[in-house]
Amino acid sequence: MTHRSDVADMACSYRRTGHNPEPGVWRLETLTQREREVLLLLGTGLGNRELSRDLGIAERTVKAHIANIVAKLGQQTRTQAAIVSALAHGSLCADLSCSRHLGKVPGRWREPTVA
Repeated sequence: MTHRSDVADMACSYRRTGHNPEPGVWRLETLTQREREVLLLLGTGLGNRELSRDLGIAERTVKAHIANIVAKLGQQTRTQAAIVSALAHGSLCADLSCSRHLGKVPGRWREPTVA
């Protein structure tokens, strides 16, 4: 049985894997408005069929949008794009009453204070 050292367990997963999803957030401006809408919904974990129903478009069109989004954001998979969506929710969501916006609901989703 192999034991990992405590130091290896504490290593940053972004550094260890070489993949950081944050640069995808910086590329949001490359998306069309419809692609931003699809990306926002993609971050909820819905499948293509549910996305197509919610958006009122064909499933084939959803797949095309997701392929474009993944490429434009420099990601490799739809899951990685969904993570970018979660990271960028505040930029993608225009609903000011949304509880996901940082600091909107006391005690939840607040940015950490810098000491």
